[in-house]
Amino acid sequence: MKLVLTEFVTLDGVSQGPGSSTEDTSDGFERGGWLVPYLDETFIKRTSEWLDEADGLLLGRRTYEAFARDWPAITDPEDPFTERMNGLPKYVVSNTLSEGSWNPTTVLAGDPVVSVAELKRKSGRELQIHGSSRLGNSLLSAGLVDTVRLVVAPTVLRTGRRLLTDAGPAIGLRLTRHESTGHGLLLLEYDVTGPAPLAEFDGVTQFV
Repeated sequence: MKLVLTEFVTLDGVSQGPGSSTEDTSDGFERGGWLVPYLDETFIKRTSEWLDEADGLLLGRRTYEAFARDWPAITDPEDPFTERMNGLPKYVVSNTLSEGSWNPTTVLAGDPVVSVAELKRKSGRELQIHGSSRLGNSLLSAGLVDTVRLVVAPTVLRTGRRLLTDAGPAIGLRLTRHESTGHGLLLLEYDVTGPAPLAEFDGVTQFV
């Protein structure tokens, strides 16, 4: 399967608490709900299409427990995501959980790089990381992420947990799709190409 990292971020890279003020208040974060003012029909349509490609969801423990609490409680038959989110196989990376409550769930214990690499060798389309920024960051650094999908909100928070942090290799990306919504969201899709290329600038004539 192809591993796809799907994240909602602010312009300054914050990924914490996009959906509500109470979604994730860890470390005293008080600026949650920053994505909601920009949601529109284009966002819903495109993210639904992305979810259509999933054969499984890969989650960290914190995100898994929040999703397991919230998604089964959504009963609106018109919600375009609920049936698939609840029905897809879930894989949670954790050394503290022994089993999951949001079925079907498989707990991946031990080294996540080893367990996710093994999972990727299974046949299928996309294994999608949603939220779980720490897990996504570590797997991107380990070279296991194939595609990065970002929804960038036109807001700067200056506080909160950021998606790409800590030491790690410089990684190159190739933009494959881009789109803006009527409410100002940027929908970006990148293929991971390997080490980030570096070069010296020798004047504009080298590019024409």
